[in-house]
Amino acid sequence: MSSSPTIDDVARAAGVSTATVSRALNAPDTVRPALREKVLAAVERLGYVAHAGARALSLNRSGTVGAVVPTIDNAIFAQGLQAFQRRMAAAGRVVLIAFSDYDPEQEQTQVQALLARGVDALALTGISQRPELLARLAQRGLPWVHTGSFPAPAGAACVGFRNRAAVMRAVHYLLDLGHRRIAMLAGITAGNDRAAERVAGVREALARAGLKLPAALLAESAYTLQPAREATRRLLAARPPPSALVCGNDVLAIGALLECQALGVEVPRQLSVVGFDDLDMARQWQPALTTMHVPTETMWTLAAEHLLARLEGAEAGPVQRELQVELVVRESTAPVVPAAQRAVRPTADNAAHGPQPRGAAARHRARRRQQLPRPRRLRRA
Repeated sequence: MSSSPTIDDVARAAGVSTATVSRALNAPDTVRPALREKVLAAVERLGYVAHAGARALSLNRSGTVGAVVPTIDNAIFAQGLQAFQRRMAAAGRVVLIAFSDYDPEQEQTQVQALLARGVDALALTGISQRPELLARLAQRGLPWVHTGSFPAPAGAACVGFRNRAAVMRAVHYLLDLGHRRIAMLAGITAGNDRAAERVAGVREALARAGLKLPAALLAESAYTLQPAREATRRLLAARPPPSALVCGNDVLAIGALLECQALGVEVPRQLSVVGFDDLDMARQWQPALTTMHVPTETMWTLAAEHLLARLEGAEAGPVQRELQVELVVRESTAPVVPAAQRAVRPTADNAAHGPQPRGAAARHRARRRQQLPRPRRLRRA
């Protein structure tokens, strides 16, 4: 017998036909339990591994599913992909991952590469894809699902949330705390529907309060710390400066907090900061970050389950599922302090100071809790 056993070897060892072996491995429900166990025992004894290419040809499916995300530099996508892969693996499927780098053209190229490799279904991020790409997927009859946005285009499936409405909740919270000079540190909006919707949400919430978002209080930044710090410095240079800052995600918010520390701007006494995503580091930072909690694992698990249901015929067509995003209030936000009391001029010495020691920070928060009213509503962590 060869060192790599074949399906014929398994059939002989089990005393069945090769067709029965194939059914036992690929469609086990069609084989009697006793016979299936006999085949599986032979497979285990011989160390047989089915050839993926041959299996794909026989089933007209590859057993692979594609997922395209902007990057894995941001933990929110790594966390989502892990949940997606975990659910697909439980169903016996392999996930092929590609990255778009927030570029619709690059995304289209990556999707074409996944299609060339025969993926059975696709998970996409957001709804900024080019129309011709989605038309091609529909023409092929390939199931796909959008994540992170809701609603999706007509005829498409999605598992996501309303980005505009979510960020509006954050702005309303800041307005309730008395803030009126509110700035926005956004991600790059070109080719990114989520970033664009969050900017639109800030504008709409302010407009409903009779306020505007002037150009001096809006900055776009790549989702990395150094550009976020530089954008924060520009926003803080506005006159008068903002008393609150809404950030397009937690990475931008952490960059903002770092720049505030370097400039000697006290958070939240001089500047309240709100993030978006609720990454683990948002809870661990000092001060702990007030942010919008996105149910990332749930979202990507449901996306996987939708694709599996489509592939198995349990769902006849695309389904759109809306998830809820919660505001989590922590230590980086507080009621507005009058401008005269929070004005401070950055000095060269400020830049040398790092984060406060935890003991000093705790004493500062205790004093602040005695001086300032605590917001009464919304989830705390």
